[in-house]
Amino acid sequence: MRFAFKTSPQNTTWKDMLAVWQFADDIDVFDSGWTFDHFYPIFSDPAGPCLEGWVTLTALAQATARLRIGVLVTGIHYRHPAVLANMASALDIVSDGRLELGIGAGWNEEESQAYGIELGTVRDRFDRFEEACQVLKGLLAEETTTFHGRFYQLTDARNEPKGPQRPHPPICIGGSGEKRTLRITARYADHWNFVGGTPAEFAHKREVLARHCADVGRDPAEIMTSAHVRLSADLDVGRAVDEAAALGAEGLDLAIIYLPAPHHVAVLEPLAAAISQSGLLSKPS
Repeated sequence: MRFAFKTSPQNTTWKDMLAVWQFADDIDVFDSGWTFDHFYPIFSDPAGPCLEGWVTLTALAQATARLRIGVLVTGIHYRHPAVLANMASALDIVSDGRLELGIGAGWNEEESQAYGIELGTVRDRFDRFEEACQVLKGLLAEETTTFHGRFYQLTDARNEPKGPQRPHPPICIGGSGEKRTLRITARYADHWNFVGGTPAEFAHKREVLARHCADVGRDPAEIMTSAHVRLSADLDVGRAVDEAAALGAEGLDLAIIYLPAPHHVAVLEPLAAAISQSGLLSKPS
């Protein structure tokens, strides 16, 4: 297995997040670091502080040198996919090819309604998301992209310069819906993020993904798997590593340890030590 960490930019300060990322950049146990894409704090007081994920990630990219970086995941309805493709290429360039492009259909009704950003029905969300995947892959890899869909229309659209990762930064799709999310993942993703649950639930969803891959003629081994593993507020690193091990026994590739706020560098060394001592750690080939 490989390991990563996630610092949601909510209920925290920029100074504390920055310190965690710079410290983690020197700990090779951690393969990557992730933020999220919300404008209000989630699962807590929505009136609290929340830094924008992509701007924050760009600053963190400049403050680090080794970690792969990503937003887990970008709500596709917040930004036109042509705008997002240009953002992704620019960040891939300024990070020297360290970007992982995390995307999802979007779900947060509260902040969408507050900003007047149309979220739509569940069917609309996934129809729009599938179109957005096609637009993104075209703009990130092709010289020009023409696309005429229900939600997006592009004519000979360009995105230059492109980033150093070819044909494009790895695309990570987050979610576990069996009918649409996992089918879209099978068709378009390089990385699937299981948002959380039991090892049995992960194993079941992984089997569903494999069936969707078979339907589109794709080897499921081409798609890396990851899952959130939450570090509890009491910072019980042993329990987090045990949860990662149980998911690893079902074939998980990357455990993303979700660090609780307030963020502090003191948690990183005990967490890294517990991971190293577990015998779970592997390095990418």
